[in-house]
Amino acid sequence: MTTLLPAAGTVVAVSKHRSHQLSKSSCPSIRLITDFGVEGDAHAGVTVKHRSRVAKDPTQPNLRQVHLIQSELFAELADDDFQIRPGMMGENITTKGMELLSLSRGTRLHIGPAVIEVTGLRNPCHQLNGLQEGLMKALVYTDDRGQVIRKAGIMGIVLQGGIIQPGDTIHVELPPGQQIPLDRV
Repeated sequence: MTTLLPAAGTVVAVSKHRSHQLSKSSCPSIRLITDFGVEGDAHAGVTVKHRSRVAKDPTQPNLRQVHLIQSELFAELADDDFQIRPGMMGENITTKGMELLSLSRGTRLHIGPAVIEVTGLRNPCHQLNGLQEGLMKALVYTDDRGQVIRKAGIMGIVLQGGIIQPGDTIHVELPPGQQIPLDRV
């Protein structure tokens, strides 16, 4: 039996884009397809779609079907004069009210009828500096203890498809057993 925690957050915005480019266009809703990703998005598919990963091994599984970012990051970045809006950093789902980066690998996010399994942290590329110089350094850096900090969101795969839209609540289902911290995927 699945036990869902109380609503952890809400969907603020959803975005997609058919071609490989950093920013995605905001939409009134997106359709998630089981084992595939966001319908009409360049990164959807069973095998990896990110260009750098395709160049290394196009047969590897796509653990980056859906990209989520918490909107609270935009306010944090605004304190350093970065002007970022939903979809600009390539995310499909912008959330509010939950600490995405603190989730464990294997956590399931129930959003409307859809279920996304968290696979890891987004490992962003230098294209972010094309939005605003220095953005990459604000999102990936080494802290005082020598730990690499990645703030550019999380990635997941679609376990159950469905249409999601702004205003949908997000319920968290923790994985059984030991919680495994997120690492880059």
